Amino acid sequence: MQARPIAPPRGFTMVELIIVIVIGAVMAATMAVFLPPAFRSYVDTRVRADLGDQTDTALRRMLRDVRQAVPNSLRIPASTCFEVVPARSGGRYRMNADVSHDSGVCTASGGATCAAYVDSAAATSTFDSLTTLSTLPGVGDFVVIDNQNPNDVYAGVNRSAITAVATPPSATQGKHRLTINALQVPLGYAGGRFMVVPNSQQAVFYYCIGADDTLNANGDGKGTLYRRKAYGFNAAYPAACPVDTTADVIATRVRKCSFVYDANQGATQQSGFLWLEISIARNNETAHLAVGAHVMNVP
Repeated sequence: MQARPIAPPRGFTMVELIIVIVIGAVMAATMAVFLPPAFRSYVDTRVRADLGDQTDTALRRMLRDVRQAVPNSLRIPASTCFEVVPARSGGRYRMNADVSHDSGVCTASGGATCAAYVDSAAATSTFDSLTTLSTLPGVGDFVVIDNQNPNDVYAGVNRSAITAVATPPSATQGKHRLTINALQVPLGYAGGRFMVVPNSQQAVFYYCIGADDTLNANGDGKGTLYRRKAYGFNAAYPAACPVDTTADVIATRVRKCSFVYDANQGATQQSGFLWLEISIARNNETAHLAVGAHVMNVP
């Protein structure tokens, strides 16, 4: 049987090559026109989502301190900063002797057989908390009672350091027994509430530096949002925003920030209203968020 000859390999014709080149050029041109905008749109969406998350996180951080703050402790020297005294916990203190369970003649200082209560007619050094504190205070933390005026807690008029924390001798006397430096509770206050401010934090200042609502050459915001803490308590109302750049950084690339506070919002005049507004910009993309928060000002 005679074998069939094998045909030599067939190449492309010039016409086929030209057609392939033309089709490839058309596809390349199409990709050059449509893919870059789609890719940029994807990148911009991710940038906006990231900026929105950063802005939301910064606002939530500030709101947490504001909502936990000692009543009437918010101070705003300018629209780009505010100062506040956040509390860690609080509760109700015993306001009178326990005539049902105490034995013998009892005084406000308490004892092994007596509950310790706050005597509004004299300085108090020991009292029993009737509330189980969510976070147990430590020595050096501060007790604040009846803060009616913004500067009182800063000046120390109604603030005293804790010197000892113990459990009352009897379960009927309360949940915790706090010993403090002698403090005269404001006369006439009948709320029976106290708040605990951690010594590790004390007063807190939020402020923006460099956020002038303009962008740098890269399209980024030029400002930084800081949180300053543990600097003590300044009795005088602040005249200007801090300029300390060594404080904790809350947000960078801040384009704009604005804080507005009304201390007597509403018909009852018992709560304030704080408006927080912040913009963060990156690569010419800007996330702008604003939120309002009611501030309880009833001690």
